Amino acid sequence: MSYPAVRMRRLRRTSALRRMMQKVNVLPTDLIYPVFVDEHARAPVPITFMPSYSRLPIRGVIEEVSHIIEQGVKAVILFGIPSKKDEKGSAAYTANGIVQKAVHRLKKEYGDELAVITDVCLCEYTSHGHCGVVNDGEIQNDPTLEILQKVAVSHAQAGADIVAPSGMMDGQVKFIREALDDGGFNQVGIMAYSAKYASSFYGPFREAAECAPKFDDRKSYQMGFGNLNEALREIELDVNEGADIIMIKPALAYLDIIHAASLKFNLPIAAYNVSGEYSMVKAAAQNGWIDEKTAILEILTGIKRAGADLIVTYFAKDVGTWLNKQ
Repeated sequence: MSYPAVRMRRLRRTSALRRMMQKVNVLPTDLIYPVFVDEHARAPVPITFMPSYSRLPIRGVIEEVSHIIEQGVKAVILFGIPSKKDEKGSAAYTANGIVQKAVHRLKKEYGDELAVITDVCLCEYTSHGHCGVVNDGEIQNDPTLEILQKVAVSHAQAGADIVAPSGMMDGQVKFIREALDDGGFNQVGIMAYSAKYASSFYGPFREAAECAPKFDDRKSYQMGFGNLNEALREIELDVNEGADIIMIKPALAYLDIIHAASLKFNLPIAAYNVSGEYSMVKAAAQNGWIDEKTAILEILTGIKRAGADLIVTYFAKDVGTWLNKQ
């Protein structure tokens, strides 16, 4: 009887060998932790559809960030829930807005130890829940760009390291880059939501950020999920307009987009492991259908293996804790 000369199992035999041979590893420094900061809140407000996650008052943000830094996670992205909304989202760019105050406090507390990224969009701030100015039921691209400039500059003035335009308005990176440079903030980076799909996986986020659209949907400005070449064209436009980091959102159903972008563009690539992806894992784990820890590590490793350099994920704090215990 002839037995196989090549035995692939030799290098899988022990945990030490398996760790040694693993080519793709998720590190705490790969992760960006989303934080919802709520102007109404005096204490953490649990988010029903996102178990173990809460909207936080500013003092709660400081405490939460101290925990993630201890676990080796060095970046956050801030989403604001204002006390007042209007048709144009004017609370998004006021100097004493909730995100601006949170940025100032975080940079004062942690300085360069923490990278502070801010979401630049209007959906959390508009009374209609859309990402831009609305006229006759239609989202207006160009008037929205002028407001996004104000938002980005206000975040930079507060101390943000990176601004992240997520509204999928045409030309948003170019307009924001020009406004930042004209305002003396040429060192502030842009992480562009370059390929953001109109996805069914955003539902829990919209509850968390109170930003579900009051009419219609966002398919007229976010991408259709059947399109790859369109995503590459969107990314190329953002690269040419001055993006420093490009993002694909969501992650799990779009690993092919992440991979294609990693082959074509020589910029850091971020992937957003979105709220629906988080909630599905949490629900399955709570029902005993999967092991939460191993499932999360497998998912994040798969996202990184596809080509992502950075991962925005609600699991960041837990993953940092687990990795530090290995």
